[in-house]
Amino acid sequence: MQPRNMSMSGVVDLAAVKAAGEAKVKAEQARAEASRQGGGGAVPPSALVIDVDEAGFENDVLQRSAEVPVVIDFWAEWCEPCKQLGPLLERLALEYNGRFVLAKVDVDANQMLMQQFGIQGIPAVFAVVAGQALPLFQGAAPEAQIRQTLDQLIQVGEERFGLTGIAVDQDAAAGEGDAAPAEAPAGPYDALLESAVRALDADDFAGAVQAYKNVLSDDPANTEAKLGLAQAELLSRAKDMDAQRVRENAAANPADVTAQLAAADLDLVGGHVEDAFGRLVETVRRTFGDDRDAARVRLLELFEVIGPDDPRVGAARTALARVLF
Repeated sequence: MQPRNMSMSGVVDLAAVKAAGEAKVKAEQARAEASRQGGGGAVPPSALVIDVDEAGFENDVLQRSAEVPVVIDFWAEWCEPCKQLGPLLERLALEYNGRFVLAKVDVDANQMLMQQFGIQGIPAVFAVVAGQALPLFQGAAPEAQIRQTLDQLIQVGEERFGLTGIAVDQDAAAGEGDAAPAEAPAGPYDALLESAVRALDADDFAGAVQAYKNVLSDDPANTEAKLGLAQAELLSRAKDMDAQRVRENAAANPADVTAQLAAADLDLVGGHVEDAFGRLVETVRRTFGDDRDAARVRLLELFEVIGPDDPRVGAARTALARVLF
């Protein structure tokens, strides 16, 4: 549930899409009317999360996007980060109650869709609004950032296209809730992990780092805590960076390891994964001793941020091995 791409809104500047206030008011009025009317075309909550394949993509995604934003989760059974992100997106789809629909695409069974969207690694999340595809983010992400991106997406749907979402049958929702199995008891580290997420939401990166370290002190193999710690430490380092100064310093001082480490952090926060990895591999290649070790360790930390299943990590590991050995 932790971020793999810190700059989700930077990939597609949804907030920059300007639209008429009249369209937004109209969309809000239409949604309120649909809510008052209840049934009559309302869908059950189960219709808010759908499995989509290549044969049904036209109808289930493109056509549906004319009335509600469709968020596409590209996933695979073997992808560990997908197992964290998928349930979170499903829960948010239900919570947003018809403001968007979640379409899940198994990339192993739908290679053509994966190629058409130009996906390099999974999980990858796109949106389709009024037939237009927008890349949102790649990799798992913290809930607060996902919510922010969804809110921006919904706002664009309302303001630019007048999309009102779809009405959800509340009677069906109650029935599905009655039939749902009892919630599993909280795990031993759930409270600590939740406190870490809350700290991230509040930009308290030091607090998040400590919370994740508290989990790892008892459970060193905890995947969620390891990933969260790597992300929190990255965000902490990048929080107060002057991007222009960092990039100028790195360009002017290619042999300065500290400058290259800062630029690599900035690259990753901005979503430029290959640039970050390539910069550090090159730094390892040209340095020795403590400098080389510092660059190597930072590269391994950034691998944790992206996740071992991402093909870019595999390629960078191979490149790192070449320069080391």
